[in-house]
This record gives sequence, C-alpha cells and structure tokens, in this order.
Amino acid sequence: MDIRTIDETLAVAPQMQPEDVATLAAQGFAALVCNRPDGEEPGQPPLDAMREAAQAAGLAFHHIPVAGGVFPPAAVAAFGAIRRGAQGKVLAYCRTGTRAATLDALANVHGLTAAERIARACAAGYDLSALAERMEAGA
Repeated sequence: MDIRTIDETLAVAPQMQPEDVATLAAQGFAALVCNRPDGEEPGQPPLDAMREAAQAAGLAFHHIPVAGGVFPPAAVAAFGAIRRGAQGKVLAYCRTGTRAATLDALANVHGLTAAERIARACAAGYDLSALAERMEAGA
C-alpha cells in the first residue's frame, strides 16, 4: 500500500484492495472514502467488495465518485462533511490518490490558504498548483 499522509487525520492512496482494509483498521483508520466511479477501469475491485471489506473491518465507508478532472461543488461539500464528521483518521483513495488529495484541498476543512494546501499536497507527492486560482477564489 502506498499511503501518503496529508495531515494527522487524513491520508490518501492509490487504489486499495479489499484485503488491504483490515490493515487500515489496525493502523487506526476509522473511515474509507472511494473517489472512483465503480468500474472505472478493468481490474478495479468492485465498490461492493470494498464496502463489505470496510464494514467487516469496522470502518465507515463512503463513495464520492469524481472523474474527468471535474470536482463538482456537491462532491467537495460531501468530502468536507466526511472529514469534519469522522470519528478518527480517514483514508481516501482513487486510481493514484490525486483526486482524493484534490477533494481535500478544495474542501479546506482547516481553513488553510491556497499556498498551504498546495504545500501539504506537494509534501505527499501531489502537484495541485494548477488549482491555485480555484482555491484562492474559494471554489
């Protein structure tokens, strides 16, 4: 697993597998967020398998699919609500982790500046500098 820490309550990762979820629970994660559309590419675990694995491990499971580089306000708001309401650490995943990191930066649950959010994502290996204008506009 390639888990990358964004802050003390959020990590992001590329595609998880059902067999990874018990390890996430053992590492103290309380919630798992999938940011991929179900069946986005061949070989991707079915959403139901990921949901079942999360529930079996005692993790809350959420699905906020985004695709095509589009981050609708409803998806950003839903991600922010999960972050604010989580009862522990959250792990969000997509194909590479970039969509998950982007949703977090756009949701801005900690009220950080655009530069601070870009720096946090960069430290985790994600370049979100192209979103600076959107972040500064608060969108």
